[in-house]
Amino acid sequence: MVKYFSLNSYEIKKIMKIKLTICLLAFLNFYEAQENITYQKPSAEILKLADYDRPPSVLTNSKKDWVVFVYRPTYKTLDDLNQQEMKLGGLRINPVTNISSSTSYSYNLKVRRMNDKSEVQVKDLPTNPKITNTSFSPDEKKLAFTNTTDQGVELWIVDLETATAKKITKDNLNANLGNPYSWMKDSQSFLLKVLPDNRPKLTDSSKDLPTGPIVSTADGKVSQNRTYQDLLKNPQDEKNFEILTASELYHVDLNGNLKKIKDQDLYAGISYSPDGNYLMLITLKKPFSYIVPLSRFPMTTTIYDNKGNVVKVVNEVPLNEIMPKGFSSVRTGKRDMSWRADQPSTLVFAEALDGGDQSKTVDFRDEIFTWEAPFSAAPKSFFKTKQRYEGTSWTNTHYAIVSEGWYDTRNTKSYLVDLNDGKSQVIEDRNYQDVYSDPGSFHTTKNDYGRYVVDMKGDKTYLIGAGFTKDGQHPFIDEMDMKSLKKKRLYTSNLKGAKEEIIDIINPSKGEVLTIQQSASQYPNYFKKNIKSNKTEAVTNFANPFESIKDVYKEVITYKRNDGVTLTGTLYLPANYDRKSKKEKLPLLIWAYPTEYKDKNTAGQNTQNPNDFTFPYYGSFVYWTAKGYAVLDDAAFPIIGEGKTEPNDTFIPQLVANGKAAIDAVDQLGYIDRNKVAVGGHSYGAFMTANLLTHSKDYACGIARSGAYNRTLTPFGFQSEQRNYWDVPEIYNTMSPFMNADKMKTPMLLIHGDADNNPGTFTLQTERYFQALKNLGAPVKMVLLPKESHGYAAKENILHLLWEQDQFLEKCLKK
Repeated sequence: MVKYFSLNSYEIKKIMKIKLTICLLAFLNFYEAQENITYQKPSAEILKLADYDRPPSVLTNSKKDWVVFVYRPTYKTLDDLNQQEMKLGGLRINPVTNISSSTSYSYNLKVRRMNDKSEVQVKDLPTNPKITNTSFSPDEKKLAFTNTTDQGVELWIVDLETATAKKITKDNLNANLGNPYSWMKDSQSFLLKVLPDNRPKLTDSSKDLPTGPIVSTADGKVSQNRTYQDLLKNPQDEKNFEILTASELYHVDLNGNLKKIKDQDLYAGISYSPDGNYLMLITLKKPFSYIVPLSRFPMTTTIYDNKGNVVKVVNEVPLNEIMPKGFSSVRTGKRDMSWRADQPSTLVFAEALDGGDQSKTVDFRDEIFTWEAPFSAAPKSFFKTKQRYEGTSWTNTHYAIVSEGWYDTRNTKSYLVDLNDGKSQVIEDRNYQDVYSDPGSFHTTKNDYGRYVVDMKGDKTYLIGAGFTKDGQHPFIDEMDMKSLKKKRLYTSNLKGAKEEIIDIINPSKGEVLTIQQSASQYPNYFKKNIKSNKTEAVTNFANPFESIKDVYKEVITYKRNDGVTLTGTLYLPANYDRKSKKEKLPLLIWAYPTEYKDKNTAGQNTQNPNDFTFPYYGSFVYWTAKGYAVLDDAAFPIIGEGKTEPNDTFIPQLVANGKAAIDAVDQLGYIDRNKVAVGGHSYGAFMTANLLTHSKDYACGIARSGAYNRTLTPFGFQSEQRNYWDVPEIYNTMSPFMNADKMKTPMLLIHGDADNNPGTFTLQTERYFQALKNLGAPVKMVLLPKESHGYAAKENILHLLWEQDQFLEKCLKK
């Protein structure tokens, strides 16, 4: 005989309290025994997925007749991170090898012609290569790359026809400010940044007694500078910064013959004119700054002729420590200076007409100028924008496409400008977050100067679009008539059970395109496709490295928030889960990241595709489907502020409503035990997680990685917040989990890289938040991953991270 019992609300709350107490005791007992542990590996189910061989990435030249396969390790090692490093002016530099200490290297190259069936191993590569900075020569017959040795950076080339590598220089290139070489137009030589022969030794300020204090002053001007990392701190830093960024410029031919072009200077930018007759050099100048990175140091832009003679100083930018408030504010003076792609030697640049201050009311924000060599005449006004200038796309005929935008309204607008008569027409005017109205991007081709321009056949051009719609994703190709502005749909992708991404148009007249096709269980592979005959030919055939979860159930679910906003998320269920009976109620893991919007319609649009390949990685919870969890990945967490209301004005209630809607949606499907729900996120997602655990009782636990928790430590804006702390102190305080630490009583795992380089997420944020929670009696654990920046890279740390998360979730959700 079965007896049925009904519980009143008091008894239900009592049972819930007992369950939470048991979870807390398990959590605390579990972690009392874990101090001073060594690196661990996750359980076999997760390790099988995490410890895999990464398939190669693919490079193709513009003609699409060569394919290069680039092989990179799945992870770095802790030894890779444990190198010498100096943090100066926003850079992280290895002072021995003179390249960024965060560079990711490849270890092998293979090549093949597009129409061949198998790739060819490149011969004569360096021993134990560390390959980066790959680029095709202008004639696309060779591939250049840099190799980093124990002593420095050297230049190599690969002859694609013979698949043979050749060393060009010794390891004395300076890559501290980026790629140290530029191809010359003839494809037979390079311009190099080389370490000066008389380079002085670096100073170790830790061993020197200071000669005086560090003194900074303010001149009373209002500015809005964010909390940058890795800045200069003292005169010794300034000296080391100069030493490390100084280079001499050399020409080198393919036989390694060197010719010095320019004496040493702090070369931050190098660019030849399209015809190769002029060289534009951007050099850093003093005074340096201790409050902004090198991108805002003084700079001088000078044009030289082929013999190295000065033609014209075309721009001088002073130190830029003072900026008006707002994401649409810019500095004064000439900016965004570059070579026109459709002319032999003409510069194009913008100047603000509002003093760079978005708060001013003006008819036009920016004026665009062109400036023809030899720059003896005054620049010519080309166009004025009503919003902030965003760039110009040139064509291979007499048209240009000028784009402008405004952050506060999320508006983007594009104009088609006829270069013959100067007349313009609006061809795009929309909210850039409105993905359903995205017209796509213009197809580009290389012109006679080797520069990419919008491809036009007569008056016709082509647009490639991602194709997000309310009915799903359908990538497309449109033909557009530049005279009438009418469009004709040439192709819409409608693959069943798979996703197709259009990468490039190979031959418009023949209908040949390059695509990537994938499905939930099929690893992304490249295909040549004829959109007229619908015939496809495989270019690559990469196997699925995650076979153990190929049969997990995957579905994009749609649901609504309590205010009617449409939300989505990708739901994963274990492969062997009985979705018909639903007898077993699974624990649910939610991974999310908040995004700000200016209207409900765009916030509710769906950009998830169930046919995206299921790619488990350390930044999501998908691994845990192999251990019997339900996972809602990339759950939509929009934060909306319509009209004059800012999204963060109601951040907390919207955040809580997003989470509740997600749990309700999966619960209503009958799959989960809603008393066993965990939430997690990285960076701003960690900030979200801490707030959810603080202000909601919907979660049994949470995982917060590399977040910021005290917004008074980012007082001049954060994420998409333009207002400073003194504008809206109540917003900063209310949104800060640190300020509400006494309310947080749910088990939480805090994780952070101990060398975080992201502005606003200093490791100190997690350390101070943990101290507050611990002293207030909250069940919390902190894990600091050695040597890791904002994104984690070392295999030892990533496997241990997965172990920590696995142990935590098992204790909180399955015990």
